Amino acid sequence: MDTTGNPELSVDDLRFAVKRSSRRRTLQITVERDGSLLLSAPPEVDVTVLRDFVIEKREWIYTKLAEKERLQKQVPIRQFVDGEGFLYLGRSYRLQLVDVQAVALKLVSGRFRLRRDHVERGREAFVDWYTIHATRWLWAKAREFQSRMEVKPAGAKVQDLGYRWGSCGKGDWLYFHWKTVLLPPHIAEYVVVHELAHLHQPHHTTEFWLSIERVLPDFERRKIWLAENGISVDGL
Repeated sequence: MDTTGNPELSVDDLRFAVKRSSRRRTLQITVERDGSLLLSAPPEVDVTVLRDFVIEKREWIYTKLAEKERLQKQVPIRQFVDGEGFLYLGRSYRLQLVDVQAVALKLVSGRFRLRRDHVERGREAFVDWYTIHATRWLWAKAREFQSRMEVKPAGAKVQDLGYRWGSCGKGDWLYFHWKTVLLPPHIAEYVVVHELAHLHQPHHTTEFWLSIERVLPDFERRKIWLAENGISVDGL
C-alpha cells in the first residue's frame, strides 16, 4: 500500500491526518470517535484539491465534531462498586462484589460478580472477560454470515482498536474492538457484517454498501444508531 504524501493537512482550525493509498480512487473524510480527522486520498491528488475538498465538506465536518463532543459529555464513568451497571450485548447487569470466587469476574444469575481483591484491577478484569466472550460471539456471527456474504474469513481477533469498532487484516483476519460486545446484538451484528463486506471491498463504495444491504436490509438504521449512540458504551 502506498502511504506517501503529506502526513498532515491544516485548513483553518481543522487538522487532518492524510493517508494516501494506491488502492483508493476517491477522497474521503473520516471523523474518528475521538474527534480526530482522517483524509484518505489517492497518491496523485494535489494538496490544492485536498484543501478544496475539505472546504466543500467543512459544514458537514463541524456538524460531526459537534455531535461527537455532545455525546462524549454524556458518557458516565463506571465505578467498581456494588450496584453499578455494566453492559453486555446491550443489557446492563448490576455488579456484586464477592469475597470468594474461583475467577476474578463472572456473569451469573443476572449479575456480574467481581472478587473483592480485584476491585483495584476491575477494569482489567472486565476487559479480559469481554475479550473472551466477544471473541466467541463475534466469530460465531461471522461464521453465520460468511456464506451469505460469499467470504471465508480466517478467524476473528478481539483487542483494543482505539476508536475503531473493527478492521480487516492480512490473510483475511477480522479484528474487533472488545467494546463491540457491549453493543446491542443487532448493532454488533452490523459491525461483523460491515467487516465481512470489507473482505470483498476495501473501501466504502456503492457495491460495498449494497453487499451489506443484501443481508441486512435495515443496515442504515443500525449504522445511524451506532454513529449516534456507540460512544455511550464507553466509560469503563
